[in-house]
Amino acid sequence: MAKSDKISMSVIRRLPRYYRFLSELQSEGVMRISSKQLAAKMRLTASQVRQDFNCFGGFGQQGYGYSVEQLKNEIESILGLGEPKTAVLVGAGNLGRAVAAHMAFEPKGITLAGIFDRNERLIGATLRNVKIENTDMLESFCKRRRPNLAILCVPKDAAQNICRRLYSLGIRYYWNFSHYDVAADYPDVVVENVHMSDSLMTLCYRISDDIEAKRRSE
Repeated sequence: MAKSDKISMSVIRRLPRYYRFLSELQSEGVMRISSKQLAAKMRLTASQVRQDFNCFGGFGQQGYGYSVEQLKNEIESILGLGEPKTAVLVGAGNLGRAVAAHMAFEPKGITLAGIFDRNERLIGATLRNVKIENTDMLESFCKRRRPNLAILCVPKDAAQNICRRLYSLGIRYYWNFSHYDVAADYPDVVVENVHMSDSLMTLCYRISDDIEAKRRSE
């Protein structure tokens, strides 16, 4: 399955959901699933499911559906989950510790090689079998281990300087929990931004909208 930059991000962003549902189905012993059944779980139409998969060549057979295992493996390959990636995590505060402790990195091909913070009380502690090091050691560590992915769990005011250092070390891939716009300063990087506050505000809007709709219907 060749990857293409012509595939829309809306399709790409649905792939992890397909993968998650297929993993659940496989664990339940389900062998095959139709586009209609998969669409129901995804809250899409069967036509949309088929269109999504046709972007990558299509995987099912008319009237036969999809092999759950084969489709899961195909999506795993498309997502690059089997490709090895080495990551450093910068920021071992509450958020950074939660990400390090609870995220399943290994099944996604990610090795968390280093964790860094400037808080002296955290330095030397072990998290996920990785010793937290002082951010002063970032350059020497990266030159030695050559990570290609950085996880940013630092405040916005610290992120700009950290990114400048990481970029100079050749790191071009970022999972960004800070509010710093990495791509604005470094257009050639690949960034996935995680804004939990934005997500919460979106939920607040939906709650407010739902309450208002119920009021109007009374």
